[in-house]
Amino acid sequence: MSSGSDVNSEKTGSFENRVQSWQDGIESNIRGLGKGSWARIVKMARKPSSLEFRQTCIVCGIGMFVLGFIGFVMLVLMDNVLPSFFDWLTN
Repeated sequence: MSSGSDVNSEKTGSFENRVQSWQDGIESNIRGLGKGSWARIVKMARKPSSLEFRQTCIVCGIGMFVLGFIGFVMLVLMDNVLPSFFDWLTN
């Protein structure tokens, strides 16, 4: 009966060892982040001011609007203006 519990403890020990090695690897990578080439970028990172955030949102919104408009114009061209030219896409 004790041999069954020994097998279970061996399996648990090996699983714990694997998990511990994964955790050690992750922690060493995190520690190395401050010493690598990304350290300067991470140290310079900061929270944007409300004006910077607002400007970024406006620029991204304008970009999405322009891309959406271009897609809409292409859809209208494909469906209404030049359908015979774009028939090869649907075949």
